[in-house]
Amino acid sequence: MPLRIGLVSPYPWDVPGGVVAHIGDLAEELLARGHHVQAIAPVDDDDAPLPHYVTRAGRSVPIPYNGSVSRLLIGPVSQTRLRRWLHDGRFDVLHLHSPETFSLSLLAMMNARGPMVATFHASAPRSRILLLLQNPLQLYLERLSGRIAVSSAARKTIVDHLGGDAFVVPNGVHVGRYARAAPIPGLPRPGGTLGFVGRVDEPRKGLRVLFDALPVLRKEFPDLQVLVAGPGSIDAVPPGVTVLGRVSDADKARMLASVDVFVAPNTGGESFGIVLLEAMAAGAPIVASRLDAFAQVLQDGRLGELVDVGNPASLAAGCAALLRSAERREALREAGRVAVMRYDWSVVAGEILRVYETAIAASTGVVEEDPVEIDTAALESTIGL
Repeated sequence: MPLRIGLVSPYPWDVPGGVVAHIGDLAEELLARGHHVQAIAPVDDDDAPLPHYVTRAGRSVPIPYNGSVSRLLIGPVSQTRLRRWLHDGRFDVLHLHSPETFSLSLLAMMNARGPMVATFHASAPRSRILLLLQNPLQLYLERLSGRIAVSSAARKTIVDHLGGDAFVVPNGVHVGRYARAAPIPGLPRPGGTLGFVGRVDEPRKGLRVLFDALPVLRKEFPDLQVLVAGPGSIDAVPPGVTVLGRVSDADKARMLASVDVFVAPNTGGESFGIVLLEAMAAGAPIVASRLDAFAQVLQDGRLGELVDVGNPASLAAGCAALLRSAERREALREAGRVAVMRYDWSVVAGEILRVYETAIAASTGVVEEDPVEIDTAALESTIGL
């Protein structure tokens, strides 16, 4: 039987990011299965085109969070629009994303009653927001009928900070779209081609670590080329590096299909590693930092080379090992193509639907707006923002 599902995004729909991409992919998969889906999200550009199922909740404001800058939203205007959306939606289940952030999802959790599921995307060993949530907002967290963590690292964050437990349901990827991507003509080049995807001016994505590793690599691979895709600006670009800027999903897939090795030199703050799945689906062998989340996706090195975090020499050694061995690269391609199928949206969406069913069975009625008005100014003061 089709469900009426409400999805709440904490981040602007028109600003590229992993959580927003996750919500959009989930919405499309649920719609394809015949469910009725509506989403609400901040939108910063009044002229930004939106999918038919997305409602604007207002504009966001930048707030430092988890080693980067998140664009979050909370306030009286967004609360009014949210409550109207809740009233009109009459959802069978409400799915909140990252309610531990100072965001629209947190506001929705405080303004709604009924079957509610939350997905926790972040891994933060010491989260100030989550520590504060333990006391003044614990009552609202108890409204959740189901909790999802995208990885065991994210689940540990929930258990350590909030108590209780969560189903581990990983992020999804459209495997077929990446597997069908054709390489860019002329790539990879005979001298070797590396690829990087991520916000280029965000230190935790590790592009500087990769740049620092290049002089060592070029001693053995003098004609090595590097493709860099992602938003942001770079002050100085080393020779042999091509900066593609922000790319579409289709162009990202083609780029990943064009490299000898995909490099993920991230230094921390990662709860999962969706880009690793995209690389595997596109057939790109991987060298990645030995972060807990990355090690889990790469099965402790069975699906890719793991190197020391923030260590250019270790990164160079890992890349060189793969560049030297076509056999090792091919073995990783084949293993990755098999393993990534577990993360295809056809599988992941089914697991999320089972959590919805559990939440609905544990609650009564549909999602309704809470008649008690939330003082957002007092909430800001309580959390200390």
